[in-house]
Amino acid sequence: MTNSVKDMLDAYPADPGGVDLAKLARCIEECLACAQACTACADACLAEEAVGELTRCIRTDADCADICAATAAVLSRRTGYDADVTRTLLQACATVCKACGDECRSHADMHDHCRVCAEACRRCEEACNDLMSSLG
Repeated sequence: MTNSVKDMLDAYPADPGGVDLAKLARCIEECLACAQACTACADACLAEEAVGELTRCIRTDADCADICAATAAVLSRRTGYDADVTRTLLQACATVCKACGDECRSHADMHDHCRVCAEACRRCEEACNDLMSSLG
């Protein structure tokens, strides 16, 4: 199986500017996976009988999916890289992933989709924090 994120980062024609490409690739991959998990979790919540009890989870899933997708897109663009913007975006992504992971974890015993989503959120939060700590 090929890793298109890593392949695209490796194919970039300019110097990556001291960014750890392995951490960058992992962060982009985890952001994309988390966006997908959150989108699917929100949809699964809407299919549950007690959907009214999942309103906060659905909202948090939607916010997390949007921020993760935006983070992956910005991290994928290397031209005109701005470390301050990247740090701010990574912090926002880690923050929303923590909030979403906590919310989904609170429903994980009753809804397997929330357990899966909480795990994706934790991995993304960790990847964002790891990349952020490596930035100069």
